[in-house]
Amino acid sequence: MVKSKLFCFPYAGGSAAVFSKWRKFLDPAIELCPIELAGRGRRIHVPLYKDDIELVEDVFRQIEPEINRIPYVFFGHSMGSMIAYKLAQKIKKTALPGPLHVFFSGRRAPHVKRKEEKIYHRMNEEDFRREVLELGGTPEEFFQHPELLDLFLPMLKNDFKLAELEDHPGEIDPLNMRISVFLGKSDDLSPEQCNGWKLHSEQLCSIHYFEGGHFFLHEKMEEMLKMINMTLKCFYPDVFSKEAIAINQPGEPSLLRPSL
Repeated sequence: MVKSKLFCFPYAGGSAAVFSKWRKFLDPAIELCPIELAGRGRRIHVPLYKDDIELVEDVFRQIEPEINRIPYVFFGHSMGSMIAYKLAQKIKKTALPGPLHVFFSGRRAPHVKRKEEKIYHRMNEEDFRREVLELGGTPEEFFQHPELLDLFLPMLKNDFKLAELEDHPGEIDPLNMRISVFLGKSDDLSPEQCNGWKLHSEQLCSIHYFEGGHFFLHEKMEEMLKMINMTLKCFYPDVFSKEAIAINQPGEPSLLRPSL
């Protein structure tokens, strides 16, 4: 059975494990491929990234052997959306096939300036802990155990640095594939930051709102994954259908990227 790959990129402080519950909810045609970033999980001993360029290069090296062989899709949440966007832009400049679809979750459009004055990675430790807990997504227990903090805090602050300093406000370079945008209704994003995503696809941009704040992807996981399944089956039936899985075998050209 040939499956298309869903490469998933985590939020700041997240590892590949944040996607571990997804498998049982994804369509059988989709192979979950969570990416492990440096400094966490099974790569905890790999040095943290110096900048977003190094981050994107590392992720590109991980997926490059796969993306020329089989159709694939990107999903990223928050910092992961930044990774998905920059990776898609990098691939666009190569001879490699691009992703069929990109799902951007929990992040403002790349060209729109940050509206908040908070720069998390420059905060002192006390303020950083308080703000991160208020944002959600990080268990309070981490901040109650010094041994966990020694491992977790430097990685988390470095992730925030990468996520906060990477943007180039005002620049728009539309991607040449359909994109979907998932946002929490209670997240602290302006209408411009949300709707600005429509300028970043030469094709269709669909924006979907879910109940919840910045980390709605945990509370609304099943609902969100149903949307992913439905989107892929609707737009790419030649790839994400039972008939396509049954008929096509590895290496056959008919399972390559369809015309859009």
